[in-house]
This record gives sequence, C-alpha cells and structure tokens, in this order.
Amino acid sequence: MSRYSATEIEAKWQEAWDKAGIFQATRSGGKPKYYVLEMFPYPSGKLHMGHVRNYTMGDVIARYKLSTGHNVLHPMGFDAFGMPAENAAMASGGHPKDWTYSNIDTMVEQMKPLGLSLDWSRMFATCDPEYYGQQQALFLDFLEKGLVYRKNAVVNWDPIDMTVLANEQVENGRGWRSGALVERRELTQWFFKISDFSEELLASLDDLENWPAKVRLMQENWIGKSRGLQFSFERTDGGEPIEVYTTRPDTLMGASFVGISPDHPIAKGLEAESEEVAEFVAECRKGGTTEEAIETAEKLGYDTGIRVKHPLNPDWELPVWIANFILMDYGTGAIFACPAHDQRDLDFCRKYDLPVVDTFFALDDDTPVASEAFVPAKTEKVRWVDHFAGLTEATGEDAINATVDFAEKAGWGQGVTKYRLRDWGLSRQRYWGCPIPVVHCEDCGVVPEKKENLPIALPYDEGGKPIDFSVPGNPLDRHPTWRDCACPSCGKPAQRETDTMDTFVDSSWYFARFTAPRADTPTDMAEAEYWMNVDQYIGGIEHAILHLLYSRFFARAMQICGHLPEKSKEPFDALFTQGMVTHAIYKTTGGNHRPVYHYPEEVELRDGKGFLKDGTEVEIIPSAKMSKSKNNVVDPLHIISSFGADTARWFVLSDSPPERDVEWTASGAEAAYKHLNRVWNLCGRIAEMDPETTGQGDEDLLREMHKAIRDVTLGVDSFGFNAAIAKLYAFTNTLAKSKASAKVQKQAIMTLAQLMSPMTPHLAEDIWNHQGGEGLVATAPWPVADEAMLVEDTMTLPIQINGKRRGEIEVAKDLDKAEVEKRALAHEAVQKALNGAAPKKVIVVPGRIVNVVA
Repeated sequence: MSRYSATEIEAKWQEAWDKAGIFQATRSGGKPKYYVLEMFPYPSGKLHMGHVRNYTMGDVIARYKLSTGHNVLHPMGFDAFGMPAENAAMASGGHPKDWTYSNIDTMVEQMKPLGLSLDWSRMFATCDPEYYGQQQALFLDFLEKGLVYRKNAVVNWDPIDMTVLANEQVENGRGWRSGALVERRELTQWFFKISDFSEELLASLDDLENWPAKVRLMQENWIGKSRGLQFSFERTDGGEPIEVYTTRPDTLMGASFVGISPDHPIAKGLEAESEEVAEFVAECRKGGTTEEAIETAEKLGYDTGIRVKHPLNPDWELPVWIANFILMDYGTGAIFACPAHDQRDLDFCRKYDLPVVDTFFALDDDTPVASEAFVPAKTEKVRWVDHFAGLTEATGEDAINATVDFAEKAGWGQGVTKYRLRDWGLSRQRYWGCPIPVVHCEDCGVVPEKKENLPIALPYDEGGKPIDFSVPGNPLDRHPTWRDCACPSCGKPAQRETDTMDTFVDSSWYFARFTAPRADTPTDMAEAEYWMNVDQYIGGIEHAILHLLYSRFFARAMQICGHLPEKSKEPFDALFTQGMVTHAIYKTTGGNHRPVYHYPEEVELRDGKGFLKDGTEVEIIPSAKMSKSKNNVVDPLHIISSFGADTARWFVLSDSPPERDVEWTASGAEAAYKHLNRVWNLCGRIAEMDPETTGQGDEDLLREMHKAIRDVTLGVDSFGFNAAIAKLYAFTNTLAKSKASAKVQKQAIMTLAQLMSPMTPHLAEDIWNHQGGEGLVATAPWPVADEAMLVEDTMTLPIQINGKRRGEIEVAKDLDKAEVEKRALAHEAVQKALNGAAPKKVIVVPGRIVNVVA
C-alpha cells in the first residue's frame, strides 16, 4: 500500500458517497426510521472546531444507525436572520442578504470536507422566502387559533440598534450587540401565548427521561410555578384598592410599605399630574427590564403620599412607594415589602429609612436583622413572632399554607398559583427578520394578510437604490413602496406591519420543516408522521431554556393548527448537550493599550512560551472557549489540509467525554494523526500477507475482536465516544501484536474498519476496500458480538505475599482450590519470598485473590 494520504482518500470517498446517494433520506416502510439533528449554526462565515465537534457527534450517531438498519434523516440548515447581518451591512455598506448567503456558501464549503453524512438536498436557510413564507403561514394559523395577540408592553429598548431586546439579549444592563445601556420603553408588541401552556410545559418535563436532568431543572425554574396569596390593600383616601400578589404571605406582619411599578396605573396617573413623578418615572425607565438588571441597579423610590390599611389591622397604615425594581408584567405590578426577609426590600428600606420588622428568627438566634436579610430555605423550621395564624415553630412552607388558609377563611385573600413564565414578545424593530404578515387599515384595523399573498418578502432595495443601513432605525419604516399596500379586507390604502419576528421564532420549528423542506405548506403531515419525533437532538447547554422551551411551545401550537401529529407535542425524544472546544488565547497590547488577539497559526510555541514571527512574546491565557472575538479559533480547513478530516474527527471525540469541554492542541492533533497512520500501515501489512498463512492465537484475537464489538457498540449507544475510541486504541494494539493467521487478522482489520467507520469514515472505507469488503463500509451491517466469545474460560488472580501484591496467575474458572494453591506456590515471586521454607498460611479466596503468609 502507498503512504497514507488523507487528502486523496477523503475526496475519493466523499465522491463515492455522493454518487451512491446513501445519505439522502426518503420515507420508507421497510426500515425503522431514525432522525438525528444538531442545532443548526448561524452563518457567521467561519466554522471552528466547536462546530466540528457538535456535527461529528451527530454524524457518529447517524452513521451508526445507518449501519444498524435504520432509515436515517440527518439534515443541515442555517439560522440566518438577525442583527449581525445588519451590523455587517452598517460596517461595510453592503446588504445583509448578500453577506448572509456569502457566509452560507463559505460554511458549506468548510463543512463538506468533514465527510458528514448529511442530506444536503434538504438544506435551507431561515432567510429563504420559501422558509419564512411558511413561517408567516404558521403565524396566521396561530392568530386564527388565538395563540398570538397584540398589546402594549414595557420592553427592553436598545437605543443604538433601535430595537427590542429579549431579556437574554441584555448583559449587565447593556445590549448584547451594541453595548448601549438598555432602556424601558412601552410599545405595541405581538406576543405568543406561551403562558397558557405553563402547566403543560412544566408537567411534561417528567416525561423527558432522555433529557439531561440539569436542562429539565433549568426549564422548571424558568417556568417558575409558585403558590401565593392575592389580596387588596384598602386606600385611606378612598381610591381604587391596590391588589398585590405575594409568594410569601407568611411575612405579612413584617410589611414595611406597599410598592408599585413605575408602569402601574396609579403611577401613570400620578405621572400625568405631577412633573416630579414624571421625572422620577422617566429615570426608572432608563433601566432594563431583566431580573439581572433590576437586581444590580441602584434601588430608587418615590413616596406617592398615598396610604393603605393593613388587612389585619385597619389602624396600621402603610405608605405606597413607586419603586424601580417592581415589574408590571409579573403578578399585579404591586407588592408589599418585608425587608427583614428580603434583601432587595431591606436595601430599599435602609436607603429611605423605613421600618424593618422581624417576623421570624432562627430557632437558636433572635438577633434582629441588620444589614443582611434573614432568608432561610422554605423547608427550614423557624420561630415565628406573633403570627396571626397562631404559629410558633414551623417551616416557611407550612406558614405559607396556613396563611393562605387563614386569609381565605377570613375572606380577605385568595390562594393563587402563578407562573414566572411570561408570554413571548416576538416583535423586533429591524429589517433582517421574518416580516409579520398583517396590514394596518384605518377602517378595518389590524388585518391578516391572505395566505395566497405569502411570502411577504423583504425588499432588497429602495426604488432601485441600495437600502442605507447606516441610518438608525428600521429601514422598513421608511420604505414606502414596500410598506404601503392595499388592505386585504377592503382594498383601501393601508400599511404593512414593519416589525419583524424575533429570530427565536425561526429556530423554533425548523426541525419540523426538515421533514418536508419543499412542501407548499409548513409541513407535509405524511412526512411529519413518519419522521417525527427527532430521536436524538444535540446542541449546547446555552440553549437549554429559551430555544428548547420555545420549540416545545411551537410543537404544541403546530399540533393544534394541524401541522404536526399528536405525538410530536414534545418534539425531541432525546437531548444531548455537548461540552465546548477550548483553546489558549494569545494576546499582546496595542499602541492604544487595547488588547490585540492573535490566531494560533500566528504563534510559535517554544518552551512553554509563545512568540509572533517578529519575536514578540505573547501572553498566553490557557483553555478558553473558542471565540472569534478572541481569535482563539482553529480553522477546520487548516487542520484538514494538514492532517485530514478523520484526524480532526478522531481528536474531538477521543480526548474527553462529550459532555465535557475538550482543549484543542496541536500535539493532540498530531497524536491522533500518528495513530491513524498506524492503523493504515497495519492494514497494509495484513493486506500483503499470504492468505494461506497460519499462525498462533486465532481464538484469542477473535475473542478480543468480539469484546471490542461489544464495548464500542455500548460506547456509541451511550454517547461514550471517548470510551469507544479507547477500546479501539486497545484493539489496534492487540491486532498489531497478534501472530494469528492471515484469515483471522483480515477479519479483525475489517471489523476494526467497521467499528472506526462512524468516527473516521474515510479511512475506514479505504481499509474496507483494500481488504476486499463488499460495497461501502458505510452501508455494511454493523458487526454483532458473539456472546459465546465473550464468556471468559479463565481468570486472573492476584497473589499477595504478606499483604503486598507481588504477582498474578491465570487459571481456569473451575479450577479447584488445591490446584490454585499449588500453582500460586510455584510462582517465581512466592518461591523467592519463601526461600525454600514452607508458608505459614495460604488463603485462596475463589475468584478473587490468593494470600500467602511467608
């Protein structure tokens, strides 16, 4: 055989797979189906090794299932809308569409050399009008079923990008792209009614047995089911009572004030009447709406002068304050504050010199609260102070239940179950997104577009001139030939909705579209019935909450609208969240004292230090997540050109359990390449053997081969790819040392090729071909371990001499104790220790150990 040339081998077999069409999925009743899907990428234009690891994991599963007789669907697409494309257009003067499709072309070129078993015929991007036109059809169906609505809402507003941000797009109070301080702004927005499904989404988590427990817990906490008390405070001035909802009604005797949101109707009324209140409320709205922003922001308050009566004592009056940390969209937009047992309330009360009243103490400590609130777990028993329900020592849970019962019996409150999950605001004030398919008519109001007019496609230019993305705001607002239209209902002049959809919408149903990507409806029910659900979904833990939660909602909404079968209300049967690929960061300091980051290929490592080509030493920050902003990404094409795709695949699978991070190192890649060369050379040696050559140890090699089949199969089935590869290393060593016959060695190397095929498909194909395998190894049936060959006839027993292990003997499993003792005493180490004397004692523990006392 010639020298191992990954470049030649990999191109040859990718062409063979394409020609045979083995990865094109078609509906068939002859085989069980298997749908494997990796979370699709954003087309940034540069693939990195984190992508390679993610897609290789899915590819291993897809190839393995193909070999085990399944009809496999393994598609790929691009999550292509969003602000990065508009930001690129602003920076370069280009167009988001051109930038996006150019990047898609680049990333496909980067993916294909990896040899992924993808059905490329199903590829789409979410910015394809064919895709988002069907998304618009879904929107209209949801609207008809009452699953989407429009209302005024306070939102996170990015004053630079001039768009609404989801809470998760606000970091440290700033927009995730622009870095601008986020403001609160009230806008008319479109919402999906995901909150109607809160209980169902929560209860169904118990059925997702093949999801990581951590992900299920994160979703449970995000949905946030809680039981509390809803009641009203009567105003002393006779105004409308202030209704509050609290999850800690047990602390009512520690109430210090009643707080209302800056967006509460009372606050809005005062804002209209008082310039001072208006200024305060305006200051509050400069802060973000996220929990993080609210918790970390300075606590601001304004005493309205309004007073309310405590429900348990009409003579006890509480002041009403407007507070910047109270949100209008949770509960009633009003709270009562118990500063002794809530740190946020305590900080506020200390700032404005309001009373702090302890309602309970630790059982062994009655020190009054000072600067830190006493907030024990609800399950911890505490000592209560004059509790109105008669409690003395009880847990918070018991006290909450007792308080709710007390209030309901007294008639001044009602126990209520609420959820933290809010309706999903989907409106975004930007161009590069899916247009919302409604029209605003002065006579008819908000009118759904007719389905025959879909897709409502984004305009590429303005009257033949390029759209100017350097102008702040949404270009659709100033595009009259696109914005102005006829009302679908009355035909009079009207205007299109210029908001576009949140990009989370695009990724919330793509899994269903892959089952019939060219259908003229959102799904083809026959295809959806066959292919759904996704049997194995793979992606990062960072998507554990929103993407997965929104997808679960969308699947239910699509089922209600007749686009998915009943079984698909939970669309992902199994979920695996992989770790990251990390790499050292190489940094120098620029002339303006700003950090300059260098790509790995620009740095030469010598004696643990890094140097640029001009000799400048770089600072090395070890093992950080690969990030384009830090330039610590490794270009897969660079690795493929140097070592081949199989080396990259082998390394990212072998170095660490797949749920953990793996650090990419040049030495690791070189070691992987060296091993694959060894396998290649081993194939060559066996291929050159005379077929009639006899040898020794045929049964031993076959036994190890069947062990490898068993262990690798178990590893792949359980996502233990690194364990499977460790077994392949061991079996390669066994085969390399074997003196078995040519026939058995050939059987072993062909089996090794089959077991390596999901991980290193190109090398496996070439070995299979050189050994005369029939057809493609990719479609060859997966080897099955012979159970008879897994039965061990012998066992290894350690020998201890005076309590220390000194050797071992291999004996038949059924050998009697006397014979075991005889063989142990004949062992060289025992003979040396006894030095001709008889042992004081010999203890044989059957199947475990031999102890010799000299």
